[in-house]
Amino acid sequence: MKKYLITFIITLCLSAAVSAETIKATVNGMVCGFCATAIEKTFKRQSEVKAVSVDLEKRLVTVETKPGQTIDDAKFKKLMTNTGYSVVNIDRAK
Repeated sequence: MKKYLITFIITLCLSAAVSAETIKATVNGMVCGFCATAIEKTFKRQSEVKAVSVDLEKRLVTVETKPGQTIDDAKFKKLMTNTGYSVVNIDRAK
């Protein structure tokens, strides 16, 4: 029984280490569907990104990374700035 418990704990820790991350950023400057499309195209080109969505009303960009991968804040902000928008804040969740 002890062996199974240890195996379970190790498996749980490893699966948490390779879990995907959800990044939610409040962004200024988005006003139309073309803005959303530009942001989606930019992030979909990144190898770490599994999915991206843009909510214009809430000024929210949500990026889901692939398991075990992430985009650091500096890269996220650079991608947004290069696309023409400014990041107000970034929240992360596993």
